[in-house]
Amino acid sequence: MAASDAHSAIDAVWRIESARLIAGLARIVRDVGLAEDLAQEALVAALEQWPESGVPDNPGAWLMATAKHRAIDRLRRARRLERKHEELGRELEDGQAITEPDLDAAIDDDIGDDLLRLVFTTCHPVLSTEARVALTLRLLGGLTTDEIARAFLVKESTVAQRIVRAKRTLGEARVPFEVPGRDELADRLGSVLEVVYLVFNEGYSATAGDDWMRPTLGEEALRLGRILAELAPKEPEVHGLVALMEIQASRSRARIGPSGEPVLLLDQDRARWDHVLVHRGLAALERAVELGGMLGPYALQAAIAACHARARTPEETDWVRIAALYDALAQVAPSPVVELNRAVGLAMAFGPAAGLEIVDGLTAEPSLANYHLLPSVRGDLLARLGRFDEARVEFERAGALTQNARERTLLLERVAACARQSAAPQPMPLRSRASETSR
Repeated sequence: MAASDAHSAIDAVWRIESARLIAGLARIVRDVGLAEDLAQEALVAALEQWPESGVPDNPGAWLMATAKHRAIDRLRRARRLERKHEELGRELEDGQAITEPDLDAAIDDDIGDDLLRLVFTTCHPVLSTEARVALTLRLLGGLTTDEIARAFLVKESTVAQRIVRAKRTLGEARVPFEVPGRDELADRLGSVLEVVYLVFNEGYSATAGDDWMRPTLGEEALRLGRILAELAPKEPEVHGLVALMEIQASRSRARIGPSGEPVLLLDQDRARWDHVLVHRGLAALERAVELGGMLGPYALQAAIAACHARARTPEETDWVRIAALYDALAQVAPSPVVELNRAVGLAMAFGPAAGLEIVDGLTAEPSLANYHLLPSVRGDLLARLGRFDEARVEFERAGALTQNARERTLLLERVAACARQSAAPQPMPLRSRASETSR
């Protein structure tokens, strides 16, 4: 087997099997950091052996068996240092004489539970948000530190430090490798969903850099969300988040123009939307509703996205329903950003003055002081009211605040359009980025 072919196969296997492998090992050694080290050692062994021996029929089981051998070797060397390791080594050694069918079981037994445990561990609230995101992408997504760093436009050393500190924090806090009990499940699940949501949002609308979108992050978040929906099928908010991501992702092709420029929701060619993803998203939303109870923030946002997905043209959009859904979202998850989006919904349903009243009340909100979408939305509403000089100032401010080059160009085009409109005023349609984001 050619070395290049073997390495390509190993890379593909690692992407598929790494999370399962680390999850299974973490259950055995009760240490996420050690589990990843063992998995990496198994990967190195594959890189050394598979180019000559070929890829095994069950590569996941091969990696698991190799990692377990490494675990036993490590624990034997550490016997004199810690009695706990000695006991664990005996447990592993007792189960080492297994046949080929048992190797299959080693990777598959309880794998759903193991993955769920790993999800809750990497997203534990004891970690900072940045650490949770990095560790989750590393252990569950199989991304390298370089890939994570490039996705978030930070130094590779910064990501590496976050991951190392996260593992150390989990160990020092003695975070158990388990699914939380019913009494804390809701809070812990919220932490997990937040991580997936943040990763998706950064992929859907990049906060900085030269690209409007970062597809790798969006695809990874969607993959993690789908896995989570399989592992926790009775949690409505999990399906709500998946529904939101499926519907938002369906617009990806239509969100970028021929030169990479942003194309906002109301300007998109809806024939370019991925209607398979729309169908999947609507089905996930239906599952969330069928599970009963009050819709949570992700399901409500998915319901808003569904209003857009069901409209064949922008004019058919049910903005009154969207405004009502934003009212509900503001009740269950109040925040200045939700209020800003609610203002857009109200403006589209009942006129720009209704939205501007809310936006004006947000201008003194400290958390939005450097949030470029606030002046962007205010500029849209002022332009719709024919107040172009004021709108131009708002778009200039938004352009100065954004860190995304594509978005800055878009906002500067709005500045120029307002300057032209000042000389010959004409109605301008609302084209707010806030109306299409899931933030």
